[in-house]
Amino acid sequence: MDLSVPSKENVVYMVDQMKDKLRMVNVDAMKSENFDEANYEDLVYLYEMVMKRETFSPSEMQAIVAELGSLRK
Repeated sequence: MDLSVPSKENVVYMVDQMKDKLRMVNVDAMKSENFDEANYEDLVYLYEMVMKRETFSPSEMQAIVAELGSLRK
């Protein structure tokens, strides 16, 4: 998948991958349709950071969720 090209499909893919990696309990709060391409670069940056890490501290999880919340429509 070429994430260098902003598209709705890429947004859906990244959000779904982050949900799986973070094992989010409240997946309804992070529906891929709540994100658009306006914040695509920020979403890619966050996606790459999340996918590189194996584990997250509780404070890191809170910061990631807060950042995802700020990127929502």
